[in-house]
Amino acid sequence: MAWTGGRTGGRAGSSRRTVLAAGLAAGLSPLVASCQMGDGDGKSPFTGKDGAGDKVLAVKIDNIAAARPQTGLEDADILYTEEVEAGLSRIMAVFASHLPERVGPVRSARESDLELLRQFGHPALAYSGAQAGLRPTLESAPIAALPPREAPDAYVRSTDRAAPHNLYLHPARALKAAPDASAPADIGFRFGAAPAKGGTRTTQQDVRYPAARFSFTWSESRGRWLVAMDGTPFRTTGAGQLGVATVVVQYVTVRSSRLHDKWGSVTPYTQTVGSGDALVLRDGKKYQAEWNRPGPDAGTTFTTPEGHALPFTPGPVWVALIPKS
Repeated sequence: MAWTGGRTGGRAGSSRRTVLAAGLAAGLSPLVASCQMGDGDGKSPFTGKDGAGDKVLAVKIDNIAAARPQTGLEDADILYTEEVEAGLSRIMAVFASHLPERVGPVRSARESDLELLRQFGHPALAYSGAQAGLRPTLESAPIAALPPREAPDAYVRSTDRAAPHNLYLHPARALKAAPDASAPADIGFRFGAAPAKGGTRTTQQDVRYPAARFSFTWSESRGRWLVAMDGTPFRTTGAGQLGVATVVVQYVTVRSSRLHDKWGSVTPYTQTVGSGDALVLRDGKKYQAEWNRPGPDAGTTFTTPEGHALPFTPGPVWVALIPKS
């Protein structure tokens, strides 16, 4: 795990986060309020740019070597990565402002996805399947579940790849099967100018899972962090190497869940409710940050160690949920 500049830890960090959470709950942060997007101003609460979209669609995306290059991820508002079995990673792409014609390859859901998605209200979730032990939880979760059996017309198998890495989704068709999917709303992200002070110039940041690695390299010409995975540029079929405006490295607790795959590997559970340390990469700089999500239905805020809101650069956001040490 890459970390420079040291983390806030111990009782001091915990106390500061407690005070900050109380202040946010009481509405005592004018900077947070001034940077808020998506409350009737036509801006997306997910990207800070014009056009919020009508419904929230999350799609579980395969990202092992056999699944690359992926399709449609250049249109995602938010891209989350999480740890899965055997130390590998999996992507969850969140769409609202733009829907690609096709996205994929689509893979299976995890229990952690349900906790993460609760801050979106009642979003649609497209996935290819789930372990038998997870299905009752998925069926009772506050989501519009869209596996192939619920939206058969929305899925297609590609002939140029081997299963299971060849299942693709037509998002617009999928959302027709989810009329009650929630509209984009505030999940805690704030957008605007960079903080006047702080930040360290950086050209690259690596983040690691036990058996996967992502790199984010700043491109001044594109004004984007270019993504690589396992040392190879992370490309999409329609737009070349993927680039995002803001990268968030969010250090979280990852514990064993009650589930395991057919080979006996325990499924990790990524906890996204709570608080902890983070890095925010924007405009060629990295900023030490703290994240806070007080409850399952609450959004996630990102602040400086001093408690000020840390706005993101308007545009797509990549959130890497990394096991804290």
